[in-house]
Amino acid sequence: MAKQFRIRAPASSANLGPGFDCLGLGLSLYQRLEVCERPERGLEIRFSGEGAGRVPLDESNRIYQAMERIFKAAGFRPSGLLLESHNEIPLACGLGSSAAATMSGLVAGMLLCGRELDEGSLLKLGNEEEGHADNVAPCMLGGFTVISGAGEEMEYLRLDPPSRLRAVVAVPDFSLPTRQAREVLPRNVTFQDAVANQGRVALLTAALARNRLELLRSAMVDCLHQPYRSGLVPGLEEVCRAALGAGALGAALSGAGPAVLAFVDGEDCGAGAAMEEAWSRKGIKSRSLILPLDRSGLEVEFAGEKDGDETN
Repeated sequence: MAKQFRIRAPASSANLGPGFDCLGLGLSLYQRLEVCERPERGLEIRFSGEGAGRVPLDESNRIYQAMERIFKAAGFRPSGLLLESHNEIPLACGLGSSAAATMSGLVAGMLLCGRELDEGSLLKLGNEEEGHADNVAPCMLGGFTVISGAGEEMEYLRLDPPSRLRAVVAVPDFSLPTRQAREVLPRNVTFQDAVANQGRVALLTAALARNRLELLRSAMVDCLHQPYRSGLVPGLEEVCRAALGAGALGAALSGAGPAVLAFVDGEDCGAGAAMEEAWSRKGIKSRSLILPLDRSGLEVEFAGEKDGDETN
């Protein structure tokens, strides 16, 4: 029988300030993928939403590339597939669009091959394919994630963030490839900076675990990557200050940027409008989104299931 299913993978924000390559958070923007086997009809990819017209619709598509990895490992080749993708996640903005596409493809490939969806194996495969475990983990698991190591030595832990916490994300009208954002980072950092960030990572993790939201402002200060990337994101410091001035609990570059994430307690306190205005003063157009945190991670719904029968 031909297989048909839907996958929903969330956006994510990595680093959250000081947690370079080790902290991540799921956000309620989604990559939605519908997969349908169509024997003997070849590959057809349809794409809508963020990135439409820019995303390839052939075998070089990121989702299909991840599926292909699973197919090759399993010695499997479908004779016909229809992939329909609707993407809500801005591309190349530091919101984990590539991780969502990669994880959707890996899960789809495993389901088509009849393989079990093992959480640990998927995270390791996602990290190998994507290279950013701090996006892969919150995409797969939802919530707030802590990641250490890579490959077989990778360890991870998921925590439920405070229930009233929301993210306000300001997205400017330019993108920043992660590779470019990596190139400006120094090869060495001072012992003082390393110790400072280590303390803030611990404080941020404890603050979220213990619902101590008043600590986020100081806990989200970074000195390992954000200062070096500020030259690639005009107005970054002003945008963060504007969010804090409007009452945000804390603010930082989202992943490698250029989007900026601010935490708020409940509804938007005006942080989004303040960040847009700060960028406007730099001559940069932007949009702000207030987002609940995603707490469920990647979900699969099989054809014929009712809403609410999703498998995580």
